[in-house]
Amino acid sequence: MAAKTDGKPSMDFYVGVSLAISSSLFIGASFVITKKGLQRATANKATRAGQGGLGYLKDYIWWLGFLSMLTGELCNFSAYAFAPATVVTPLGALSVIVSALLSSRYLNESLNLHGVIGCVLCILGSTQLLTNAPRSDDVDSLDDLRDKLFDIGFVSYTLVMMMIAVFMMVVVAPRHGTRNMLVYVTICACFGCITVMSCKGLGIAVKEWLSGKSVLMSWTVWLLIISLIMGISIQLNYLNRALDMFNTALVTPVYYVLFTSVVITASAILYKEWRHLSAVQTTNTVGGFLTIIIGIFLLQAFKDIQDGNILLQLYNRASSNATCSSPANTKCDAFSA
Repeated sequence: MAAKTDGKPSMDFYVGVSLAISSSLFIGASFVITKKGLQRATANKATRAGQGGLGYLKDYIWWLGFLSMLTGELCNFSAYAFAPATVVTPLGALSVIVSALLSSRYLNESLNLHGVIGCVLCILGSTQLLTNAPRSDDVDSLDDLRDKLFDIGFVSYTLVMMMIAVFMMVVVAPRHGTRNMLVYVTICACFGCITVMSCKGLGIAVKEWLSGKSVLMSWTVWLLIISLIMGISIQLNYLNRALDMFNTALVTPVYYVLFTSVVITASAILYKEWRHLSAVQTTNTVGGFLTIIIGIFLLQAFKDIQDGNILLQLYNRASSNATCSSPANTKCDAFSA
């Protein structure tokens, strides 16, 4: 499945990109809706999700958020069948923008000038990634995918991710999960390589099924289905815990960066997408991803700083300097001190 044909993007590529953008809209909204449901459950004295409670399952707002995320994941699942993971996954940055905008409106979480600049950088970085999209290896059948899934490099990488996730779940999460957001988010990100690769594999299976081939008897399909269900279940569980205990504007960008990094690495190992790029395209692609990370950093790092306070501080500092420059002023030293 190639992202480009004869140097030009194919129709499949555009379909994949459209589905990825739709996915970001639904998933970005789902973060906010889910958070709202969790807040309502907590207000009704239910045990918090971060402490293992399931009271939020009785709230219809949470279910709306779940349906929004499910729709987004289905769009995302379909996108991987048409476009390379190296293109689809970074476009998830748009969900960060959607989440930040909706959080400022419905959750009263701040979005200042730094956040706006961060949103713009995310869009610019995504555009740069799209214009330098790598080709995906020609994996048009389950047989081709099966050979790649059992490549020693991909198997080793997956095992490392799973060991990290299990260690965090069993040892670290019970002790530090409610105090450190990275614990829950890291668990979600580690399962990303299984979830995304399963989505891409099932997308190929669906294409073969639509063409009249019998795929339900293949053990590879059932392995992919089980892996996908397991991965999504664990990710949803720990993502709910992170959203319940920490600020949405913090969880979303950090989750995006870790998840995207894990998935891009897995895709590069599995499909060898980068070998089709020139040095300039590789530089531009990496630059686009770094631009997105910088944008997300601006969204997060300065989220609690109010623009008006910054301007007031700058004005006061300028006024103080102007006053101290006057020879008649005898309070400069004391003020400076």
